[in-house]
Amino acid sequence: MTGANRGLGLETARQLARAGIAVIISARDEKKLKDTSNQFVKEGITADHLKLDVTNYRDIQNAVAYVTDAYGKLDILINNAGISKEKSTSYTVNTSPDVEINTIKEVYETNLFAVISLTQLMLPLLRKSDAARIVNLSSELGSLNLHADTNSSIFKIKKFAYNSSKTALNQFTIHLAESLIDTKVKVNSVSPGWVKTDMGTQYAPLGITEAVKIIIEAATLPDNGPSGAFFTHEMRRIAW
Repeated sequence: MTGANRGLGLETARQLARAGIAVIISARDEKKLKDTSNQFVKEGITADHLKLDVTNYRDIQNAVAYVTDAYGKLDILINNAGISKEKSTSYTVNTSPDVEINTIKEVYETNLFAVISLTQLMLPLLRKSDAARIVNLSSELGSLNLHADTNSSIFKIKKFAYNSSKTALNQFTIHLAESLIDTKVKVNSVSPGWVKTDMGTQYAPLGITEAVKIIIEAATLPDNGPSGAFFTHEMRRIAW
């Protein structure tokens, strides 16, 4: 679980650990990870922790080596870490004409390139699992269909760097699912919705506990579950 020291990542890790799943939480800040582990112990649950800056390729390599040595396989990979650099004070924003190229590059580095790098290097470990699951944290804001629909609730939310990074992430999900079609590995994109987190702000309508349900469901899909799909927090399919 990347980006697991706060928000959606933290609560997802907590619920998976409560379900008896061996969880590895990772984030850039090692002190915060240790604080999270200590908090889990107080709650009667445990989780391994691993420093991982997803934009640092050496960190990714170290993470793969650690999982290989400590566990020998990987059953669930949740690509949760993500950033948004285009700020808004409400659920209406249009920054597409003004976003700087360096902002786009920075967002893509975390939201897309890091996911690809980590997933590619973890794939051999995932293939060793009896039923591996890859969950890519996307957003309805990545839906081209919804952005082209003037009646859509997200039509005016044109945060180009963030939105397009999630569109590209969805494309990665589709391609990855197709490449794994003859394996037991399932990969899906999920949109937890607009959530009250540091990124979602206090304006968001959804609480964290409600939003993580789709992440948990995608991470624990049965053998006959879907792969290569895009879901809302209500487990409804989203048009690409």
